[in-house]
Amino acid sequence: MGRANDEAAAALEEYADLFAMTGGDAFRVRSYQKAAKAIAGFPEDISRADVRKVPGVGEAIAKKVEEFLQRGAFRQLDDLRSQVPEGVRRMTRIASLGPKKAVFLFHELGIDSPEALAEAIHQGRLTGLKGFGAKTEENLLKGIEQLRQAGERVHLGVAMDVAERVIASLPAERIAYAGSLRRMKDTAGDVDILAVGPQSLMDVFKEQPYVAEVIASGERKTSVRTTAGLQVDLRVVPAASWGAAMQYFTGSKEHNVRLREMCVKRGWKLSEYGLFEGERVIAAETEEEIYAALGMQWVPPPMREDGGEVAAALRGELPELVTLEDVRGDLHTHTNLTDGIATLEEMLDAAAARGYAYYAVTDHAPNLFMQRMTLDKALEQREELYRLQASYPGMRLLHGTELNIAPDGTVDWPLEVLEGFDVRVASVHSHFTQSRDEMTRRFIAACENPGVQIIGHPTTRKIGKRAPVDADWEAVFAAAGRTGTVMEIDAYPDRADLPSDLIRLARHHGVKFSIDSDSHAVPHLGNLRFGVGLAQRAWLTTDDVINTWPLDRLLAFLGRA
Repeated sequence: MGRANDEAAAALEEYADLFAMTGGDAFRVRSYQKAAKAIAGFPEDISRADVRKVPGVGEAIAKKVEEFLQRGAFRQLDDLRSQVPEGVRRMTRIASLGPKKAVFLFHELGIDSPEALAEAIHQGRLTGLKGFGAKTEENLLKGIEQLRQAGERVHLGVAMDVAERVIASLPAERIAYAGSLRRMKDTAGDVDILAVGPQSLMDVFKEQPYVAEVIASGERKTSVRTTAGLQVDLRVVPAASWGAAMQYFTGSKEHNVRLREMCVKRGWKLSEYGLFEGERVIAAETEEEIYAALGMQWVPPPMREDGGEVAAALRGELPELVTLEDVRGDLHTHTNLTDGIATLEEMLDAAAARGYAYYAVTDHAPNLFMQRMTLDKALEQREELYRLQASYPGMRLLHGTELNIAPDGTVDWPLEVLEGFDVRVASVHSHFTQSRDEMTRRFIAACENPGVQIIGHPTTRKIGKRAPVDADWEAVFAAAGRTGTVMEIDAYPDRADLPSDLIRLARHHGVKFSIDSDSHAVPHLGNLRFGVGLAQRAWLTTDDVINTWPLDRLLAFLGRA
């Protein structure tokens, strides 16, 4: 799928937002949002295909997309951008402040940015305004702070997309990303790229279409800001010290400090150029040589966070981490029966192409009312899945559901209905602001429900958009460990949920995990690598992750053997 899809989808999303903010018809807003989703999830590159083939794209939207592909915008988008200042659009990203309220504040009080809103609240200018009580003001200030922090970092999917685009564009002899991205941290402040190649690489880099601004440029390092707003640092390093440079620039700082302390005790020095005893190079070309010289196992980058990995590597006791190749199937995916974009067969074909041994379809259950799901529709889908099984001899098709955990902890269907599904994921999709006690009780009730097997995206967070819910995770994971309820690692990069610190805590309580893509379109299946990165950061092995198990072990665990 081409980058053009993402960019055109983002433009339509922006148009839908602006259209809603300026009082546009809600039906048309939804049709633009749907078209944006469909284009983002369309498996072909729309700059080379007829956009009219995309489901939900009519003539009017197709013309806008074609104009966007030609010049990077379209007339109606330009018009709306001129009516709504950029700062007001940023205000709509504040949790609890919708488009209408943002426009109202702009027209009534001239508030034109999140910063101006914070100032207005502190000055008491919102006092007495209908719909802006003390509690609302407090939530808005929290949302503004969250937005500020989010603005300084991006989620792994954005950073990876930028890194891969840079790497593909440069004719280097050797090139790779380092930093927090290589450690698979769920957010990144910038992207570090290391390359071996001629000095002219720097000039090629500065001329790339994704470069919005050159921040600094020297012989060894060039820093740019990309059109996505992310800083990228390119360092050209000597081939002979590739391993040392990768080790040094991958970090983390704390991990590197530990290694340097070990070197100092031996009278050695470790830098980006190598491991030295005086002038003598002990190791430099590969990371493995450096770690071996220090009497350690090579430490996988996601573990390099000074969480005990140095001591474990010195003892030769690092666990064998789960890898992407170990994953045998996906247990949380959607189709266009609910809010997915692709048909059942399109999703199954894509899963089979990935060589999966099993694959679960888990469309939403009826209590998420906007999905218009019914039990009849679910049962029809089950029959269809059974009928299609013969077409996928190497892949076991599992019929599942994603249930909604209600505020009181109950789920959509009674146990006798749930027992008909192979895979039952249950997730929180509403009432995110319940108190810590209520939210904890809600999750424990779901864990104790014999019809629930997996808790989906447990913290419900959306990086940069929605804070995690407040729960006593120690108590929730203790309940999950007791009841054998699996915790999901939702690999969607803006969710990255469970985060690695909570995965570690859950594992301590004997909880098992499933790394799922939560796909709503064919390209989303590829997000699984981000979930594996989170699992590696938490030191998980295949024993911890149920969807790395052979089919018979998985089915026995799910009670379907």
